[in-house]
Amino acid sequence: MNFEQSADQQRIHDAVSRLCTKFGDDYWLACDREHAFPVDFHQALAADGWLGVAMPETFGGAGLGIAEAAIMMQTIAESGAGFTGASAVHMNIFGLNPVVVFGTDAQKKRMLPPLIAGTERACFAVTEPNTGLNTTAIKTKADKQGNGYVVSGQKVCISAAKLAEKVLLLARTTPIEQCEKPQHGLSLFYTDLDRSTVEVREIDKMGRHAVDSNQLFFDGMRIPEEDRIGEEGRGFEYILHGLNPERILIAAELVGLGRCAVKRAANYASERIVFDRPIGQNQGVQHPLAANWMELEAANLMGNKAAWLYDNGQPCGSEANSAKYLAGEACFDACQQAVMTHGGYGYAKEYHVERYLRESLIGRIAPVSPQLILCYIAERVLGLPKSY
Repeated sequence: MNFEQSADQQRIHDAVSRLCTKFGDDYWLACDREHAFPVDFHQALAADGWLGVAMPETFGGAGLGIAEAAIMMQTIAESGAGFTGASAVHMNIFGLNPVVVFGTDAQKKRMLPPLIAGTERACFAVTEPNTGLNTTAIKTKADKQGNGYVVSGQKVCISAAKLAEKVLLLARTTPIEQCEKPQHGLSLFYTDLDRSTVEVREIDKMGRHAVDSNQLFFDGMRIPEEDRIGEEGRGFEYILHGLNPERILIAAELVGLGRCAVKRAANYASERIVFDRPIGQNQGVQHPLAANWMELEAANLMGNKAAWLYDNGQPCGSEANSAKYLAGEACFDACQQAVMTHGGYGYAKEYHVERYLRESLIGRIAPVSPQLILCYIAERVLGLPKSY
Protein backbone atom coordinates (compact mmCIF):
# COMPACT_ATOMS: atom_id res chain seq x y z
CA MET A 1 0.00 0.00 0.00
CA ASN A 2 1.62 3.24 -1.18
CA PHE A 3 0.48 6.55 0.28
CA GLU A 4 2.80 8.70 -1.84
CA GLN A 5 1.54 10.81 -4.71
CA SER A 6 2.60 9.58 -8.12
CA ALA A 7 5.12 11.61 -10.10
CA ASP A 8 2.29 12.99 -12.26
CA GLN A 9 0.22 13.92 -9.21
CA GLN A 10 3.21 15.69 -7.65
CA ARG A 11 3.68 17.63 -10.87
CA ILE A 12 0.02 18.71 -10.73
CA HIS A 13 0.47 19.92 -7.16
CA ASP A 14 3.66 21.80 -8.01
CA ALA A 15 2.26 23.43 -11.16
CA VAL A 16 -0.97 24.58 -9.49
CA SER A 17 0.99 25.78 -6.47
CA ARG A 18 3.25 27.90 -8.71
CA LEU A 19 0.22 29.42 -10.40
CA CYS A 20 -1.36 30.22 -7.03
CA THR A 21 1.73 32.11 -5.85
CA LYS A 22 0.78 34.82 -8.35
CA PHE A 23 -2.40 35.42 -6.33
CA GLY A 24 -1.39 36.24 -2.79
CA ASP A 25 -3.20 37.20 0.38
CA ASP A 26 -3.80 40.78 -0.75
CA TYR A 27 -5.57 39.55 -3.89
CA TRP A 28 -7.98 37.33 -1.95
CA LEU A 29 -8.55 39.99 0.69
CA ALA A 30 -9.48 42.48 -2.03
CA CYS A 31 -11.84 39.99 -3.71
CA ASP A 32 -13.56 39.39 -0.37
CA ARG A 33 -13.82 43.07 0.53
CA GLU A 34 -15.01 44.20 -2.89
CA HIS A 35 -17.30 41.21 -3.53
CA ALA A 36 -15.39 40.78 -6.80
CA PHE A 37 -15.29 37.46 -8.65
CA PRO A 38 -11.64 36.36 -9.11
CA VAL A 39 -11.72 36.69 -12.89
CA ASP A 40 -7.93 36.89 -13.26
CA PHE A 41 -7.48 33.69 -11.26
CA HIS A 42 -10.20 31.88 -13.21
CA GLN A 43 -8.66 32.91 -16.53
CA ALA A 44 -5.15 31.96 -15.42
CA LEU A 45 -6.36 28.45 -14.62
CA ALA A 46 -8.15 28.30 -17.97
CA ALA A 47 -5.05 29.46 -19.86
CA ASP A 48 -3.00 26.64 -18.31
CA GLY A 49 -5.70 24.06 -19.06
CA TRP A 50 -6.73 23.31 -15.49
CA LEU A 51 -10.46 23.90 -15.89
CA GLY A 52 -10.77 20.66 -17.80
CA VAL A 53 -8.62 18.54 -15.50
CA ALA A 54 -11.27 15.79 -15.24
CA MET A 55 -12.91 16.35 -18.64
CA PRO A 56 -12.34 14.00 -21.62
CA GLU A 57 -9.26 14.70 -23.75
CA THR A 58 -11.40 14.44 -26.89
CA PHE A 59 -13.08 17.73 -25.99
CA GLY A 60 -10.02 19.61 -24.75
CA GLY A 61 -9.76 18.30 -21.19
CA ALA A 62 -6.89 16.51 -19.47
CA GLY A 63 -8.81 13.26 -18.99
CA LEU A 64 -7.53 12.77 -15.45
CA GLY A 65 -9.35 11.32 -12.46
CA ILE A 66 -11.07 12.75 -9.42
CA ALA A 67 -7.91 11.99 -7.41
CA GLU A 68 -5.97 14.44 -9.58
CA ALA A 69 -8.81 16.96 -9.52
CA ALA A 70 -8.86 16.74 -5.72
CA ILE A 71 -5.12 17.48 -5.58
CA MET A 72 -5.69 20.55 -7.72
CA MET A 73 -8.58 21.84 -5.61
CA GLN A 74 -6.79 21.13 -2.33
CA THR A 75 -3.73 23.00 -3.55
CA ILE A 76 -5.85 26.02 -4.50
CA ALA A 77 -7.53 26.16 -1.10
CA GLU A 78 -4.28 25.57 0.79
CA SER A 79 -2.56 28.44 -1.03
CA GLY A 80 -4.70 30.92 0.91
CA ALA A 81 -7.36 31.20 -1.77
CA GLY A 82 -9.67 29.10 0.40
CA PHE A 83 -13.22 28.69 -0.84
CA THR A 84 -13.04 32.04 -2.60
CA GLY A 85 -10.62 30.52 -5.09
CA ALA A 86 -11.92 26.97 -5.04
CA SER A 87 -15.55 27.97 -5.60
CA ALA A 88 -14.58 30.01 -8.64
CA VAL A 89 -13.72 26.79 -10.50
CA HIS A 90 -15.51 24.09 -8.49
CA MET A 91 -18.42 23.76 -10.93
CA ASN A 92 -16.04 23.04 -13.81
CA ILE A 93 -14.62 19.96 -12.13
CA PHE A 94 -17.72 17.99 -11.18
CA GLY A 95 -20.77 19.88 -12.44
CA LEU A 96 -20.92 18.66 -16.02
CA ASN A 97 -20.18 15.04 -15.20
CA PRO A 98 -23.78 14.17 -16.20
CA VAL A 99 -23.07 15.67 -19.62
CA VAL A 100 -19.85 13.67 -19.90
CA VAL A 101 -21.63 10.43 -18.93
CA PHE A 102 -25.07 10.86 -20.51
CA GLY A 103 -24.75 13.58 -23.14
CA THR A 104 -24.61 12.82 -26.85
CA ASP A 105 -21.37 13.34 -28.75
CA ALA A 106 -22.90 16.42 -30.34
CA GLN A 107 -23.80 17.83 -26.92
CA LYS A 108 -20.33 17.17 -25.50
CA LYS A 109 -18.69 18.79 -28.50
CA ARG A 110 -20.92 21.85 -28.11
CA MET A 111 -21.04 22.15 -24.33
CA LEU A 112 -17.68 21.09 -22.90
CA PRO A 113 -14.96 23.01 -24.83
CA PRO A 114 -16.21 26.53 -23.93
CA LEU A 115 -16.32 25.60 -20.24
CA ILE A 116 -12.82 24.10 -20.39
CA ALA A 117 -11.47 27.14 -22.24
CA GLY A 118 -12.99 29.51 -19.69
CA THR A 119 -15.03 31.38 -22.29
CA GLU A 120 -18.26 30.26 -20.61
CA ARG A 121 -19.17 29.86 -16.95
CA ALA A 122 -21.93 27.69 -15.55
CA CYS A 123 -24.07 27.50 -12.44
CA PHE A 124 -25.79 24.44 -10.97
CA ALA A 125 -29.50 25.00 -10.25
CA VAL A 126 -31.07 22.23 -8.19
CA THR A 127 -31.91 23.44 -4.66
CA GLU A 128 -35.17 25.27 -3.96
CA PRO A 129 -36.50 27.45 -1.11
CA ASN A 130 -38.98 24.98 0.37
CA THR A 131 -37.49 21.57 -0.38
CA GLY A 132 -34.05 21.64 1.24
CA LEU A 133 -32.27 18.35 0.60
CA ASN A 134 -35.52 16.63 -0.43
CA THR A 135 -34.61 16.97 -4.10
CA THR A 136 -37.47 14.82 -5.41
CA ALA A 137 -39.93 17.41 -4.07
CA ILE A 138 -38.69 20.31 -6.21
CA LYS A 139 -41.43 22.45 -7.73
CA THR A 140 -39.71 24.12 -10.70
CA LYS A 141 -41.52 22.96 -13.85
CA ALA A 142 -40.32 22.48 -17.41
CA ASP A 143 -43.47 22.14 -19.52
CA LYS A 144 -43.06 20.56 -22.96
CA GLN A 145 -44.17 22.96 -25.68
CA GLY A 146 -43.43 22.16 -29.31
CA ASN A 147 -39.76 21.34 -29.82
CA GLY A 148 -38.70 22.58 -26.41
CA TYR A 149 -39.65 23.36 -22.83
CA VAL A 150 -40.85 26.40 -20.88
CA VAL A 151 -39.53 26.75 -17.34
CA SER A 152 -41.17 28.42 -14.35
CA GLY A 153 -40.22 28.26 -10.68
CA GLN A 154 -37.53 29.21 -8.17
CA LYS A 155 -34.08 28.04 -7.17
CA VAL A 156 -31.99 29.16 -4.20
CA CYS A 157 -28.34 29.15 -3.06
CA ILE A 158 -27.12 29.03 -6.65
CA SER A 159 -23.43 29.92 -6.84
CA ALA A 160 -21.95 32.18 -9.52
CA ALA A 161 -25.26 32.82 -11.29
CA LYS A 162 -24.58 36.56 -11.60
CA LEU A 163 -21.83 35.98 -14.16
CA ALA A 164 -22.76 32.56 -15.55
CA GLU A 165 -23.73 32.22 -19.19
CA LYS A 166 -24.98 28.65 -18.73
CA VAL A 167 -27.08 26.75 -16.22
CA LEU A 168 -27.30 23.04 -15.40
CA LEU A 169 -30.94 22.85 -14.37
CA LEU A 170 -33.02 20.12 -12.75
CA ALA A 171 -36.75 20.60 -13.24
CA ARG A 172 -39.90 18.53 -13.07
CA THR A 173 -41.31 17.53 -16.45
CA THR A 174 -43.97 15.16 -15.10
CA PRO A 175 -46.09 16.02 -12.02
CA ILE A 176 -45.00 13.97 -9.03
CA GLU A 177 -48.52 12.61 -8.49
CA GLN A 178 -48.33 11.01 -11.96
CA CYS A 179 -45.03 9.24 -11.23
CA GLU A 180 -44.59 5.74 -9.87
CA LYS A 181 -41.71 6.95 -7.68
CA PRO A 182 -40.94 10.52 -6.53
CA GLN A 183 -37.50 10.45 -8.15
CA HIS A 184 -39.14 9.90 -11.54
CA GLY A 185 -40.33 12.76 -13.74
CA LEU A 186 -37.34 15.06 -13.19
CA SER A 187 -35.29 16.11 -16.22
CA LEU A 188 -31.84 17.64 -16.56
CA PHE A 189 -30.93 20.48 -18.91
CA TYR A 190 -27.74 22.35 -19.78
CA THR A 191 -28.71 25.55 -21.48
CA ASP A 192 -28.33 29.32 -21.78
CA LEU A 193 -29.25 31.32 -18.69
CA ASP A 194 -31.65 33.69 -20.44
CA ARG A 195 -31.71 36.77 -18.24
CA SER A 196 -34.72 38.21 -20.05
CA THR A 197 -36.81 35.45 -18.43
CA VAL A 198 -34.75 34.76 -15.28
CA GLU A 199 -34.28 37.15 -12.38
CA VAL A 200 -31.01 36.59 -10.50
CA ARG A 201 -31.22 38.05 -6.99
CA GLU A 202 -28.02 37.90 -4.93
CA ILE A 203 -28.11 36.70 -1.32
CA ASP A 204 -26.13 38.85 1.10
CA LYS A 205 -24.23 36.25 3.08
CA MET A 206 -21.65 35.67 5.79
CA GLY A 207 -18.63 34.63 3.74
CA ARG A 208 -17.19 33.83 0.32
CA HIS A 209 -18.24 37.28 -0.82
CA ALA A 210 -16.30 37.07 -4.08
CA VAL A 211 -18.40 34.19 -5.42
CA ASP A 212 -22.05 35.15 -5.37
CA SER A 213 -24.93 33.01 -4.10
CA ASN A 214 -28.35 33.73 -5.51
CA GLN A 215 -32.05 33.15 -5.78
CA LEU A 216 -33.23 32.45 -9.33
CA PHE A 217 -36.77 33.21 -10.51
CA PHE A 218 -37.71 31.52 -13.79
CA ASP A 219 -40.61 33.10 -15.66
CA GLY A 220 -41.12 31.40 -19.00
CA MET A 221 -37.51 30.62 -19.87
CA ARG A 222 -37.44 28.54 -23.06
CA ILE A 223 -35.12 25.56 -23.45
CA PRO A 224 -34.65 23.81 -26.81
CA GLU A 225 -35.08 20.05 -26.74
CA GLU A 226 -31.46 19.54 -27.81
CA ASP A 227 -30.36 21.02 -24.47
CA ARG A 228 -31.98 18.20 -22.48
CA ILE A 229 -29.40 15.75 -21.15
CA GLY A 230 -30.36 12.12 -21.61
CA GLU A 231 -33.93 10.90 -21.44
CA GLU A 232 -36.84 12.94 -20.16
CA GLY A 233 -37.74 12.05 -16.59
CA ARG A 234 -34.39 10.55 -15.60
CA GLY A 235 -32.64 13.71 -14.44
CA PHE A 236 -32.51 12.72 -10.77
CA GLU A 237 -30.67 9.55 -11.70
CA TYR A 238 -28.22 11.57 -13.79
CA ILE A 239 -27.27 14.10 -11.13
CA LEU A 240 -26.37 11.27 -8.76
CA HIS A 241 -23.29 10.72 -10.94
CA GLY A 242 -21.94 14.07 -9.76
CA LEU A 243 -22.67 13.73 -6.04
CA ASN A 244 -19.79 11.51 -4.91
CA PRO A 245 -17.17 13.44 -6.92
CA GLU A 246 -18.46 16.68 -5.44
CA ARG A 247 -18.21 15.34 -1.89
CA ILE A 248 -14.64 14.22 -2.58
CA LEU A 249 -13.67 17.60 -4.00
CA ILE A 250 -15.34 19.50 -1.15
CA ALA A 251 -13.41 17.33 1.31
CA ALA A 252 -10.15 18.12 -0.46
CA GLU A 253 -10.90 21.84 -0.41
CA LEU A 254 -11.76 21.70 3.30
CA VAL A 255 -8.52 19.90 4.11
CA GLY A 256 -6.61 22.48 2.07
CA LEU A 257 -8.24 25.40 3.86
CA GLY A 258 -7.71 23.76 7.26
CA ARG A 259 -4.04 23.19 6.52
CA CYS A 260 -3.67 26.82 5.48
CA ALA A 261 -5.24 27.95 8.77
CA VAL A 262 -3.03 25.67 10.90
CA LYS A 263 0.13 26.79 9.10
CA ARG A 264 -0.72 30.46 9.53
CA ALA A 265 -1.57 29.94 13.20
CA ALA A 266 1.66 28.00 13.85
CA ASN A 267 3.74 30.69 12.19
CA TYR A 268 2.05 33.38 14.24
CA ALA A 269 2.46 31.38 17.46
CA SER A 270 6.19 31.04 16.76
CA GLU A 271 6.62 34.79 16.26
CA ARG A 272 4.22 36.30 18.79
CA ILE A 273 6.07 37.12 22.02
CA VAL A 274 4.09 37.50 25.25
CA PHE A 275 5.67 37.37 28.75
CA ASP A 276 9.10 37.17 27.07
CA ARG A 277 8.40 33.92 25.22
CA PRO A 278 6.66 32.87 22.01
CA ILE A 279 3.08 31.86 22.70
CA GLY A 280 3.71 28.70 20.67
CA GLN A 281 5.92 27.49 23.51
CA ASN A 282 2.80 27.08 25.64
CA GLN A 283 1.09 23.70 25.49
CA GLY A 284 -2.29 25.44 25.67
CA VAL A 285 -1.49 26.81 22.20
CA GLN A 286 0.49 23.85 20.88
CA HIS A 287 -1.88 21.02 21.68
CA PRO A 288 -5.03 22.28 19.92
CA LEU A 289 -3.05 22.98 16.73
CA ALA A 290 -1.41 19.56 16.91
CA ALA A 291 -4.85 17.96 17.24
CA ASN A 292 -6.08 20.02 14.27
CA TRP A 293 -3.21 18.72 12.14
CA MET A 294 -4.01 15.11 13.01
CA GLU A 295 -7.72 15.51 12.29
CA LEU A 296 -7.02 17.08 8.90
CA GLU A 297 -4.59 14.33 7.92
CA ALA A 298 -7.10 11.65 8.90
CA ALA A 299 -9.82 13.34 6.83
CA ASN A 300 -7.41 13.59 3.91
CA LEU A 301 -6.74 9.85 4.00
CA MET A 302 -10.46 9.13 3.81
CA GLY A 303 -10.76 11.54 0.88
CA ASN A 304 -7.88 9.84 -0.92
CA LYS A 305 -9.52 6.45 -0.41
CA ALA A 306 -12.84 7.73 -1.76
CA ALA A 307 -11.14 9.24 -4.83
CA TRP A 308 -9.25 5.99 -5.51
CA LEU A 309 -12.44 3.97 -5.26
CA TYR A 310 -14.31 6.34 -7.59
CA ASP A 311 -11.55 6.41 -10.20
CA ASN A 312 -11.38 2.62 -10.15
CA GLY A 313 -15.10 2.22 -10.71
CA GLN A 314 -15.88 0.93 -7.23
CA PRO A 315 -18.70 2.00 -4.88
CA CYS A 316 -17.56 4.96 -2.78
CA GLY A 317 -20.70 6.54 -1.31
CA SER A 318 -19.81 5.79 2.30
CA GLU A 319 -16.22 6.94 1.88
CA ALA A 320 -17.10 10.09 -0.06
CA ASN A 321 -19.71 11.13 2.48
CA SER A 322 -17.39 10.30 5.37
CA ALA A 323 -14.55 12.30 3.85
CA LYS A 324 -16.81 15.31 3.47
CA TYR A 325 -18.05 15.01 7.06
CA LEU A 326 -14.62 14.49 8.62
CA ALA A 327 -13.02 17.25 6.58
CA GLY A 328 -15.84 19.65 7.39
CA GLU A 329 -15.46 19.18 11.12
CA ALA A 330 -11.65 19.21 11.01
CA CYS A 331 -11.50 22.34 8.86
CA PHE A 332 -13.94 24.27 11.04
CA ASP A 333 -12.04 23.34 14.20
CA ALA A 334 -8.72 24.32 12.61
CA CYS A 335 -9.99 27.68 11.36
CA GLN A 336 -11.59 28.47 14.70
CA GLN A 337 -8.35 27.60 16.49
CA ALA A 338 -6.40 29.79 14.07
CA VAL A 339 -8.55 32.75 15.06
CA MET A 340 -8.14 31.98 18.76
CA THR A 341 -4.37 31.59 18.37
CA HIS A 342 -4.20 35.09 16.93
CA GLY A 343 -6.28 36.46 19.80
CA GLY A 344 -7.72 39.88 19.04
CA TYR A 345 -5.77 40.07 15.80
CA GLY A 346 -7.62 36.99 14.62
CA TYR A 347 -10.75 39.13 14.38
CA ALA A 348 -9.00 41.59 12.03
CA LYS A 349 -9.36 41.06 8.30
CA GLU A 350 -5.73 41.85 7.59
CA TYR A 351 -4.68 38.62 9.33
CA HIS A 352 -6.94 36.58 7.02
CA VAL A 353 -7.91 33.85 9.49
CA GLU A 354 -11.34 35.38 10.11
CA ARG A 355 -12.09 34.82 6.41
CA TYR A 356 -10.96 31.24 6.69
CA LEU A 357 -13.37 30.68 9.59
CA ARG A 358 -16.28 32.20 7.67
CA GLU A 359 -15.51 30.10 4.62
CA SER A 360 -15.04 26.88 6.60
CA LEU A 361 -18.77 26.84 7.33
CA ILE A 362 -19.57 26.44 3.64
CA GLY A 363 -18.23 22.91 3.53
CA ARG A 364 -20.05 21.91 6.69
CA ILE A 365 -23.40 23.06 5.30
CA ALA A 366 -23.12 22.18 1.62
CA PRO A 367 -23.71 20.17 -0.47
CA VAL A 368 -25.19 17.95 2.24
CA SER A 369 -25.57 18.55 5.97
CA PRO A 370 -23.49 16.68 8.59
CA GLN A 371 -26.70 15.23 10.03
CA LEU A 372 -27.76 13.61 6.75
CA ILE A 373 -24.30 12.14 6.33
CA LEU A 374 -24.61 10.58 9.78
CA CYS A 375 -28.01 9.21 8.74
CA TYR A 376 -26.47 7.79 5.56
CA ILE A 377 -23.70 5.98 7.44
CA ALA A 378 -26.13 4.74 10.11
CA GLU A 379 -28.45 3.27 7.49
CA ARG A 380 -26.12 2.16 4.68
CA VAL A 381 -23.13 0.99 6.73
CA LEU A 382 -24.55 0.03 10.12
CA GLY A 383 -27.88 -1.27 8.83
CA LEU A 384 -29.99 0.85 11.19
CA PRO A 385 -33.60 1.76 10.28
CA LYS A 386 -34.19 4.92 8.27
CA SER A 387 -34.89 7.87 10.56
CA TYR A 388 -36.70 10.22 8.17
